[in-house]
Amino acid sequence: MQITRASEYAIRAVLFMARSPYRDVVLKKDICRTQDITPAFLTKIFQPMIKHGIIGSQRGVGGGFFLAKRPEEISLLDVIRAQEGEILLNTCLEEKGTCSRDMICPVHNTWRELRETMLESLSGKTFTDLLQTEQEIQKNLQQNA
Repeated sequence: MQITRASEYAIRAVLFMARSPYRDVVLKKDICRTQDITPAFLTKIFQPMIKHGIIGSQRGVGGGFFLAKRPEEISLLDVIRAQEGEILLNTCLEEKGTCSRDMICPVHNTWRELRETMLESLSGKTFTDLLQTEQEIQKNLQQNA
């Protein structure tokens, strides 16, 4: 499984916005410029994020986007689900009976366990955690320079 470019860019954009004070409006042009995202693509990836209550938008002069939730309330899973929908790993996990072999398949439970582990890991990683990791990386880079 590989996340889409939309999820990758959405994560980068939310991380950029998380550096600003909570609910501060961040200009669209600043997100696009710093994250190397076209305005059209940013609009496209932010639509489901607004629908899922992760970010909000403000129109007009001084308009832009803001985090609708605090960074510690937004997980990587929240952003990926907003972009991708439910993460399944294999079609046999979609719904019972999707695969006629799910009751006898020796791999079915492995797919389910891997999915649960991945979802747990993604839901446990918040944007506050990512900001802290980013600060540690910057500190290490400065010390090694």
